[in-house]
Amino acid sequence: MTPSRPYLLRGIYDWLMDNEQTPYLLVDAEAEGVTVPLEHVQDGKIILNISLTATRDLELTNDGVSFNARFGGKPMIVNVPIMAALALYSKENGRGMMFPEETTDDPLSPDPTRGKDEPPQKPHLTLVK
Repeated sequence: MTPSRPYLLRGIYDWLMDNEQTPYLLVDAEAEGVTVPLEHVQDGKIILNISLTATRDLELTNDGVSFNARFGGKPMIVNVPIMAALALYSKENGRGMMFPEETTDDPLSPDPTRGKDEPPQKPHLTLVK
């Protein structure tokens, strides 16, 4: 299956914009392929304002987030591969989503370590507070 992160990111982004919130993107600045202003990186992470007023040519694709912006008056092309996007949330109230770590394994595929006579386990949800 394709990763869910780009779909969640676009959905949360649209929801924030529909509610007139400022979308902030938390990025793993040390991930491969990330192009961000290094002078603003703290503890290996950076928070980017990706509102339409702060960016130009914003693209939210299945591969990542890219846009043009100015940092300290200097123009820059920012590129964030989709797996480097850690969270998207509102500047105003903090509501949004931390993106779960995704694996390449398909959670719906059969477990090769389970015997053929064992029934598949049902999915379950866990309450996280």
